[in-house]
Amino acid sequence: MTDISIERVYADPSGTVLPHEGFRIYVDRLWPRGESKEKFHYDMWAKDVAPSTELREWFHGNPATRWEEFNRRYTMELQSNPAMGALLSEIRKHQYVTLLYSSRDTVHNNAVILASYLKSKL
Repeated sequence: MTDISIERVYADPSGTVLPHEGFRIYVDRLWPRGESKEKFHYDMWAKDVAPSTELREWFHGNPATRWEEFNRRYTMELQSNPAMGALLSEIRKHQYVTLLYSSRDTVHNNAVILASYLKSKL
């Protein structure tokens, strides 16, 4: 069984990767602002499973009131996303997986939804 956790890209300014973080997957469509490719520690960039540009832009217009609808729409995107098969296959190879996201909101972001969706599929 794979243990899936989430972490904000900017949570650890030292860039130290801990053993319990395991395989690190960046799950946003856009590169994290201010992060260089040399400093940012990730094993996979799964931008194809991030919310569509249209959905992301709609959600950022008012995340507090749009969270439930965003959750519903993003879950629908995940259900029909052909990239999910490869992502699930890769995740199954690892005991620990950390989904990395760049949003400032630690409660209302796509990684929260994606983690829940992945756990239901494993």
